[in-house]
Amino acid sequence: MNKFDINPDQAGNFGNYGGQVLPPAIATIMNEIDAEYEKIKVDSEFLAEMDSLRRDFIGRPSPIYFCKKLSAKLGGARIFLKREDLNHTGAHKINHCIGEALLAKKMGKTKIIAETGAGQHGVALATAAALVGLPCEIFMGEVDIAKQAPNVTRMKILGAKVVPVGRGLKTLKEAVDAALEYFLSDPQNIFYAIGSVVGPHPFPKMVRDFQRIVGDEAREQFQKAQGKLPNKVIACVGGGSNAIGIFSAFLEDESVEIIGVEPAGRGLKVGDHAATLTFGSPGNIHGMHTYLLQDAAGEPSPVYSIASGLDYPGIGPQHSFLKDSGRVNYATATDDEVLAAFRELSQVEGIIPALESAHALAYAFKIAPQNAGQDFLINLSGRGDKDIDFVVEKVGEKFFE
Repeated sequence: MNKFDINPDQAGNFGNYGGQVLPPAIATIMNEIDAEYEKIKVDSEFLAEMDSLRRDFIGRPSPIYFCKKLSAKLGGARIFLKREDLNHTGAHKINHCIGEALLAKKMGKTKIIAETGAGQHGVALATAAALVGLPCEIFMGEVDIAKQAPNVTRMKILGAKVVPVGRGLKTLKEAVDAALEYFLSDPQNIFYAIGSVVGPHPFPKMVRDFQRIVGDEAREQFQKAQGKLPNKVIACVGGGSNAIGIFSAFLEDESVEIIGVEPAGRGLKVGDHAATLTFGSPGNIHGMHTYLLQDAAGEPSPVYSIASGLDYPGIGPQHSFLKDSGRVNYATATDDEVLAAFRELSQVEGIIPALESAHALAYAFKIAPQNAGQDFLINLSGRGDKDIDFVVEKVGEKFFE
């Protein structure tokens, strides 16, 4: 087994990161989830159901698309996109939400809850909850509710209750706080479907496993179409689920450079970015030990990103391990670079990306001219329908000029 493509140890640690920073009673609940997950992930009936739903409900496999016009315009590298934006619900989130919802149903839970930032995890979980017949509540910061109004409406149409969170910065970190508090009120009956590869063990492992379908497909598809592996695999990183999903299949391939792109936001001052691995240090947040943007007292620092799904002060513990190991390089993209990439892909290739995904695009577009002859595979983790009103409101009519 390759030293980078690892499962966590029995305590849930990826090297020095992960684990369960929890009261004993809640750790017991998490261990019950882990035990049940370990059973179902090798159960033939469960695997057959997942395969069927991936194919007939999600619409997998998602294709790889070569951006011929954009590659010619940029000059240098050839740009390929793994089209997770074409999944049912519009992003990669549905990949793990269906798995989590099926697990919750099998465990006899009576309600499923989650946090959401950009709304994609909320929409995906509301969809999965409707599919399995469980009531669903989604906690969302008031700032994100205003930014992501179309997704809020979708969640409500799907039957979910959207719970506004008005504390603190009113964004993703506060939504996680509120969802955790609600979960702790009745952990025996509530299943908290964490929306990324974050939180206490087993969620970083479990969400990664459900998302690995992205990388496994992409590796096979790219080799079949191009006769080789890509030179670079690039994805945006907030909590890190879409990134770890595609990265996992390439970790053993030393010829492939892997790059995660974090939000540099408005600049490098505290509160103006959410570049956790770039500027953070190890600490504890939301039941895990990982890299964290924090103050001198170890409290999470305020964060910001134009993309609601990336404004989180922590990161998945496996990403922390991969950073320290040197296997994955982590870079940044600013809001201005992201908006330029959002516009470029939309107007050159006719694909409107999510602002989250546009971080990966922005970095790839910036380095493409210096990498002639290379193939870049970018995980287009979501579609930008949810962002169009916000982008036009923020930029104004000059966006169309």
